[in-house]
Amino acid sequence: MCFRNLHRRRLRTFLCVLGITLATSLIITIGATTSRYVSIIKEMHTYFSGKVVIVSKGTIVIEAFPISTGNLFQTMVDKLKQNISEVKDAIPMLFIFNFEGTIEISPKNFTVGIPYGNWSVLVGPTPLKSGGSWPSENAYEAVIGSSLSDQFNLSVGDSIKLKTYDLVVTGVLDTSSALLSRSILVSLDIAQKIYNYYNLVNLIVVEPKEGVNPKELAGIIETRIENVEALTEDETTNLAQPLISNIETWALGITTVLFILSMIFVTAVSIMNVSERRRDFATLDAIGAPKTFIYKMVIMETGLMGLMGGLSGILLGSILAIIVASIYTSIPISLFLPGIFDITPPTLMLEVLVSTVSVSCVAGIIPSIAAAKMKIAEVLKVEY
Repeated sequence: MCFRNLHRRRLRTFLCVLGITLATSLIITIGATTSRYVSIIKEMHTYFSGKVVIVSKGTIVIEAFPISTGNLFQTMVDKLKQNISEVKDAIPMLFIFNFEGTIEISPKNFTVGIPYGNWSVLVGPTPLKSGGSWPSENAYEAVIGSSLSDQFNLSVGDSIKLKTYDLVVTGVLDTSSALLSRSILVSLDIAQKIYNYYNLVNLIVVEPKEGVNPKELAGIIETRIENVEALTEDETTNLAQPLISNIETWALGITTVLFILSMIFVTAVSIMNVSERRRDFATLDAIGAPKTFIYKMVIMETGLMGLMGGLSGILLGSILAIIVASIYTSIPISLFLPGIFDITPPTLMLEVLVSTVSVSCVAGIIPSIAAAKMKIAEVLKVEY
């Protein structure tokens, strides 16, 4: 009966479902995009765990990675090892965000210069794909992430160009990490030559000796060395937390507005449907149908519209999320399709679908109450 009632008013039902679809697709697009960026930021926190990261004072840092200019002299590494007994090891790094194009809100790739033989400071246990090897010392060679390899059809032995330099690919990282899969790893001295950072780095990763508290070591470093910031794991997390909170608040605000608009739209359509079916409801009441039957019928109709709009909106929103990600990262859509559930997690789809149906059912409460409160005698007198 509910499907028949909706089918009888096809245009109105279609417009209502279309409105829910558009709202849901925007919710999915915004939710998927923002959650993806938040997950990438949180993923960056897993690097340098238990270590102290040194950057130039005033440098903007997100999860231990510098995103603004601020350089350190590479000679500071020897100073740390020789003058601070609590330091077990200090690894200098050069981290470069490579943007291409004016509309990109995320870098196209990352170039990371690491001293020869110290690759694990960043990649940890991440292996290379079969046939790969790490770059040789003082050689124009590089290891690239799997996403770059797939996008540009690169494999071991191929060449890539950084600035005016040609580098030979010696290996491909076997990882799905958003950061590492877009990374180009080269020896530190080669990175310094390519980007004109001679004897300069932009972060130093310090490993404390066993039993030394990272927070205490950070305080010692800042006391003995001028114009630097020594950041512990907790501090790097705190630096990114305001950004994450703002992104999540913005997404929640937009989602709430869209749900409210959907509720208003469904309520308006349902009121019109109820108004046109006064005779039907009066007849049902006259033959002894319980009031709860009318409540259930109206709410089920609005719930069905929410279900249809929610399912189509999730499909459309997932496609839009992939398109947005492709535009802003310059990565072909075809590379995102296999990982569609990474962009739009199933949990997000389920949450949005349940919320959409629930909001639509709530929107049907007012019209159902109005239908149940109709005075049977007056309605039958007018309608018949």
